[in-house]
Amino acid sequence: MPSKQKIDQAEGLRRLLVRPSLRVITVVGASQGLGATSVVVNLAAALVRAGKKILILDENVAPDNVANTLALKPRYDLLNSVRDNMAWRDVVLKTQTGLHVLPVAKAMRAMSKLDDREGERLLENLMAASFGMDVVLVDATADGHSVCASLSGDEPLLLILNATADGITESYALLKKMAVHHGRQAFDLVVNKAHSEQEALTVFANMARVAEQHLQVKLKYLGNIPLDENVNRATVMHHPLVDVNPDAPASCAFIELARNLMLLPAAEKEGALNQMILRLLQQGPVPRSACVIR
Repeated sequence: MPSKQKIDQAEGLRRLLVRPSLRVITVVGASQGLGATSVVVNLAAALVRAGKKILILDENVAPDNVANTLALKPRYDLLNSVRDNMAWRDVVLKTQTGLHVLPVAKAMRAMSKLDDREGERLLENLMAASFGMDVVLVDATADGHSVCASLSGDEPLLLILNATADGITESYALLKKMAVHHGRQAFDLVVNKAHSEQEALTVFANMARVAEQHLQVKLKYLGNIPLDENVNRATVMHHPLVDVNPDAPASCAFIELARNLMLLPAAEKEGALNQMILRLLQQGPVPRSACVIR
């Protein structure tokens, strides 16, 4: 059971910082190499181009994280704003296009070990960093132990699925773990590196049928990202493809996916990030065997 002090802290934050318009979207992949970080980076770039203010919570460690992909060279983590009394503004990284990236890998791993004061400070800084943003994109860790993904509640959880035998098998295993351990009943699905739209639709239909039949889980198709060598070229340049070549096939798909995400229902009563904050404050230690993600 959470302590009364933690519940009071959570309620205070909720009253002070309720922001129904803020969208929180967690992006997960069953393993490294499925392209979830690339999707996050390009979705963020597409949303910035559409005039949105975007914060990425980077839950991965280098080299497979957003900061490394964008050559931002982070020196600190959100945890430094708690234990080293550092200003959160000194932790946030910014790109030339105005995208904000907040490294949170160490903070999430230390969450269950923080005392009440440290937990309150960490979460206050997280809320402060998100103030004024339109969308918070969470690049959840792919090692199977994401705190953010396991606590995503009813907010959108975007599963990145590759149309390969291994990708399908790993993604189904992830769906099963999320359903069993966290009661997750709905996922938004994107097929990455698809050879054709028909292939993507077929993969989705098969996955959706099996998930509903065996797990009572509902999947929603949000689109597909075509196999496009331009993505790799942009990655080598440490820039989003959407910025380097906005007319590339994959760029067009990322832009369309961003539109689809913005059509998802926004939180109505409490801000989505506040709901995650409540769960973070009230959770006890997270068993490694019960956590399931990127």
